[in-house]
Amino acid sequence: MAEDDATPSNVTAPRKIQKRKAPAARLAANKSARTSTPNAYAHRTPPREPEPSKNDDDDEPKQLKRPGAGARMTREQKEAADAARRQREDEARKNAANRQTTAAELVAEHYNAVPERGREWRKTDSQIKGLRSLNNWIKSTLIQKFSRPDVIPEHGLTVLDMACGKGGDLGKWEKAPLVPALYVGCDIAEVSVDQAKQRHAETLRKNSGRHRRQMPMQAEFYVQDTFGRSLAEVPIIRQVGFNPNAGPGGGIIQGGMMSGGFDVVSMMFALHYSFESEALARGMLKNVAGALKKGGRFLGVMPNSDVISATVKKLLQAEGPGQTPAGKSATPEGRKAEANEEDGEEDDWDPEKPAAIAAEDDWNPEAPSEPQPPTTNGGTANAADDEDDWDPEKPSAAADQPQPNDTSATPAAPDQTTTTASSATPAAGPSTSADQPPLEWGNKIYTVRFPRHQPLTQRPLPRDGIFRPPYGWKYHYALEEAVNAAEYVVPWEGFRALAEDYGLELLYRKGFKEVFEDESGDRELGMLAERMGVMSRDRSAGNGGLLVSAEEMEAAGFYHAFCFYKT
Repeated sequence: MAEDDATPSNVTAPRKIQKRKAPAARLAANKSARTSTPNAYAHRTPPREPEPSKNDDDDEPKQLKRPGAGARMTREQKEAADAARRQREDEARKNAANRQTTAAELVAEHYNAVPERGREWRKTDSQIKGLRSLNNWIKSTLIQKFSRPDVIPEHGLTVLDMACGKGGDLGKWEKAPLVPALYVGCDIAEVSVDQAKQRHAETLRKNSGRHRRQMPMQAEFYVQDTFGRSLAEVPIIRQVGFNPNAGPGGGIIQGGMMSGGFDVVSMMFALHYSFESEALARGMLKNVAGALKKGGRFLGVMPNSDVISATVKKLLQAEGPGQTPAGKSATPEGRKAEANEEDGEEDDWDPEKPAAIAAEDDWNPEAPSEPQPPTTNGGTANAADDEDDWDPEKPSAAADQPQPNDTSATPAAPDQTTTTASSATPAAGPSTSADQPPLEWGNKIYTVRFPRHQPLTQRPLPRDGIFRPPYGWKYHYALEEAVNAAEYVVPWEGFRALAEDYGLELLYRKGFKEVFEDESGDRELGMLAERMGVMSRDRSAGNGGLLVSAEEMEAAGFYHAFCFYKT
């Protein structure tokens, strides 16, 4: 039977289903979509056609410019542009001239301008080479005596120099009893910091020869105002350890860090710049205390306020009645006040004079006996080390800007001798302290000049030599070949009391002459004095073998050394 006949009559035969093929055009489009770059508008509304411009000129084809053609201008346009540029430059110069220069900028400008003459010049041709050597020997003596901690740190000694200048103390630290594993130098003068980096790089180069040992001290340098800004801004200081809460707060002394911080903080010939104001002085001590670990040492040198006070008192009281700072004898009340003084009565005309002054401050047992005031051409100094740029006045803080009535801004001639009391006689008739010439002393290598009336304190110089309040007492200091800048008195009692607020206890304080007399007899320090050119091996030569002139020693007497420790 045929196949068709095998299907039952009551069953419908299945119909064959045929697949419809997609149009060839659709297949081609799908393939193109898979293999080509997608069309951004394939599934979106096509973008609108740009509207025709209403400006009939746009219908015209634009002329293409060749490169550089747009920079061309007519002669008149060029002259107008030049005139406008000159006007802008003139206005910028006027604004810069009228801009109030900050104290920190003045200090930076001064030390950036001090030339680097080289080590050989400092040791041979300098007029104050003996003073340089003495000052640097005293700095080395401080480092030798107080830099070695009682317990050797596990990761090595760390030192922070808050006024590194040109890096003159690098060599001293390389010869310390314990060479630092890390030295961090900060200074406000950018040029000085660059020179410090170069000095260190040169030392590394010399010590990296085949037969030389590699210097173990790592050194980093930063341009930083260490009085007006927090040292927490410096990354390496944060890494070593910095306590931002150091100092008084809420009526109590904030404790130091349990761990971390520097073993030594050094500040050589710079601290006096911070006493322009209380804010700067506290900012300086907050940075010192914040960077020091518990038991760390804070050491440095600065002008001795005992010498300044004694000299100011002597010169003012030696002046005649018509030359008193306030000119009080020019009136009957003034003459009566002078008569009362002679009779031992209280003088109430002097706003700086307290109701009662103790004969001696017994709270300061470490204070040395009152130094003999220098002669009217006695003095001050700064110097440097055998490897020091000798920049003794290097700051990390700030000098004051010139004031309208401040005659101290005018530097004295290098060979100018001291103004005696009789030479300062003003014209007859009533006068004020602002009308009188500045109080002055020194010798041919240095000069100190005090304005009679102090712009910052708005007070005359104190006849008793006691500077109250302790901030803002400005004088001008000039040292041959070295310094010519405004500085500030740091009254020792006020400074010590303020340091205690920040957990800093006095460990050592001596005038430069006293340091030399006490320490030059030590075997090691005596040999160091010979190597640094302070003393001759032949002690019978000259003044006991001393290679420092009498004028230089007088100038050195203007300074003292100190060391505090962190409680």
